[in-house]
Amino acid sequence: MGPVGLDTCHENHEGEHFTQSAFTVDWKARKVTCPEGKISASWSDSERAAELSSRGCTSLPRTAAVAPCAKSAPRRRTANGAAACLSLLPRDQQEAVEARRREQLTDEWQQRYNIRAGVEGTISQAVRRTHIRRTRFTGLPKAHLSHVFAATTVNIIRLDAWLTQTPIGQTRTSHRPDLT
Repeated sequence: MGPVGLDTCHENHEGEHFTQSAFTVDWKARKVTCPEGKISASWSDSERAAELSSRGCTSLPRTAAVAPCAKSAPRRRTANGAAACLSLLPRDQQEAVEARRREQLTDEWQQRYNIRAGVEGTISQAVRRTHIRRTRFTGLPKAHLSHVFAATTVNIIRLDAWLTQTPIGQTRTSHRPDLT
């Protein structure tokens, strides 16, 4: 499984950052507490969530308006001066995302992700060299044979590079500092 997106944050005028995890969520009381200890003014389901709920959708975003505090006031206001909202997923999904973000920081997860990166490199090489995403043939047997030839081609290219000691390409590093 791939990484979950970074914990969203906004920078205020003084250059301070508050990530979503800096806020404390009380799901039962439907309140959010900012890093300065201020409690949210309101909590409401978004209109889009209500619309999706009526259709039986389970991935509903929730929002809680956070009362601005001294440190977050410059960045927690929208252009028209209204308090900005902290968007939350439903509780089980929000907690799963937060748990996944914590797991991504472990060495064990990094090692598993490195294996995935190697597999993705192989797939990328196959796509670039053999154009495997599109088949030139109609019918499953011919398409299968085309994929077998593509895999064989990639293996021969890699074997040749190993025998001739051709240096492999530089490993790309992620733009995300938590994944390097």
